[in-house]
Amino acid sequence: MFEYYEKEALHPSEKYVRINYLDLMKLVSTIFRTLSVVEKDADTVADVIVTADLMGISSHGIQRLRRYVDGIRTGNVNVKSEMKVVEDHKAVALIDADNGLGQVAASKGMNLAIKKAETYGIGLVLVRNSNHFGIAGYYSLMATGKGLIGVTLTNSENLVAYTNTLGPTLGTNPIAVGIPRECPPPILFDAATSVVPVGKIELYRKLGRQIPEGWVMDEHGRMISGDASRIHRKIKEDKAAILPLGGVGEEFGGHKGSGLSFLVDIISGVLSGSSWGTHVGYTVADKPAGVGHTLIALDVEAFMPKDKFFSRVQEYVQEIKSTSKHPKADRIWIPGEKAWLTKETRIKMGIPVSGAVYEDLKKLVDELKIRWILDQKT
Repeated sequence: MFEYYEKEALHPSEKYVRINYLDLMKLVSTIFRTLSVVEKDADTVADVIVTADLMGISSHGIQRLRRYVDGIRTGNVNVKSEMKVVEDHKAVALIDADNGLGQVAASKGMNLAIKKAETYGIGLVLVRNSNHFGIAGYYSLMATGKGLIGVTLTNSENLVAYTNTLGPTLGTNPIAVGIPRECPPPILFDAATSVVPVGKIELYRKLGRQIPEGWVMDEHGRMISGDASRIHRKIKEDKAAILPLGGVGEEFGGHKGSGLSFLVDIISGVLSGSSWGTHVGYTVADKPAGVGHTLIALDVEAFMPKDKFFSRVQEYVQEIKSTSKHPKADRIWIPGEKAWLTKETRIKMGIPVSGAVYEDLKKLVDELKIRWILDQKT
């Protein structure tokens, strides 16, 4: 029986339309092919972007499209990149992305990690000289789709304050872990190591929403909230920083968020030979972004029969689900369930696209002189 669910509340005061995800994917792919991206790579980028919207992660969906397009238009993203494996040692490898599209580079990295895991039990691939790659969970799900555990890390441009400091030093540096299950949905934990990803602030700006206190502090260490456009502008001007997961200081664990971000940067940036911290650039800039990724695939069969693993995971899930529910909670969720149900809902009903994002997409299509192919569902 179909269970309607969308993890993002659609505010009744905000106008939106629903769009068929296959049509949207076709249009996004066409946009990148128009910009001289080869068809296979354009399809990969489109799949990553639209999957984010399907899963209810609108901060990383088509609202981010112009960022990638402008990166290509300014020449800061190399659509003719020659990505190649520069180090290959049994279970590990290093790919140089030649400043190409992050979605393509990370997909190549995870595919190689999967291949190595099927041979050695584990595959670990680092990627250097890349760009922003969208949602980290996409690549971890590539591994779960093969019955493997997938781990994805990446660094990003400095937007986050390190604990007990002022100004942006760290990236939002997400961690995504995917665990396969006998029946869907797979377990998927995908989260930034900051209180909130900057994409959510970008989305709030477009929607005209207010930023709550506790997300951002200014250059003097004061919490700022309210108008998203003003706060986003201050972040872009390095006059404000997003807080690490846990918030300011150590009382509620801010040192844990910054510590995790720091470690992601060392593995994805320092170890890969890519940039780190304040040296990581933005997609649209006058220098390459230098983003680094980490893609890991782990074969369950290297440790125990897959059926036994699935059974043990299911037992654990049921133990969590049978725990006494908090009186204010709607239900007990396992990581990845909300996104999976949202995806199932939007495959059937269409992806809700806010009026502001919809108009920006139409404007971009007009600029590129592409035929508009989207029909509104509602």
